[in-house]
Order: sequence, then structure tokens, then C-alpha cells
Amino acid sequence: MKEVAMETFPTPTGDEVLQMLAALGNPHRMRIVAALSEGRNYVSRLAREIGMSRPLLHMHLQRLEAAGLVTGTLELSEGGKAMKYFEVTPFVLHLTPETVADAARTLTDQDESKNETASTTKGAK
Repeated sequence: MKEVAMETFPTPTGDEVLQMLAALGNPHRMRIVAALSEGRNYVSRLAREIGMSRPLLHMHLQRLEAAGLVTGTLELSEGGKAMKYFEVTPFVLHLTPETVADAARTLTDQDESKNETASTTKGAK
């Protein structure tokens, strides 16, 4: 994968940073990104190269795709068989205390609203 200047990427929001870190916080998904950084690949071949079942690979690829780290496209082979190809989406995740603080300021309050609901429910009993 070629190097891309950080200035060409928008600064991710706090929620996007959390989603990217959660997706990369699994060794299997890190290996998948590493394998795809060498070039796009279709699911069956990628599963063989990584040594993982296709259903498990699909689950990990869905998580990576939801985080915006990989993209998948469905293509027809010469024989007419549908094949799903995946490739790494260029991204930059530059973590410093300052970038984490900036990202934290953009977090949505989803977790806080869950905690408030739980404490309200407990208090009602």
C-alpha cells in the first residue's frame, strides 16, 4: 500500500476512533488488515492464507468494513461465479494525548444515556 499524507484524511470523530480501535483490537482483524495491505483478495483465498474459516473471516471483515478500514465489492468471475473481494481502505490513525482529547470532545453520549437508563430503572424498583 502506498504512503498517503495525513493531511488528505479528515480527522476522525471520537466515535469513529473508538470504532476503528475496537475493530483493530483483535489479533485476527489485525492479521486481516496486514494481509490486505499487500493487495486486494477474495474471501476464499484470504481465508486459506490466514488459516481461518470463511464464516469467521466474514464476521471479522464485516467489523472491519463497518469501521471503514476495508471495503468489499462483489464481482463475477469469468465462469460467472460471484466472488467477494476485499481491500484495505486507506486510513491514518494518529494517536497522541492531544488527538485523543480532541476526539473525546466529539463523542456522542450513547454510553452515558445507557447508564442513566440503567440507574433510572434500578431506582424505580
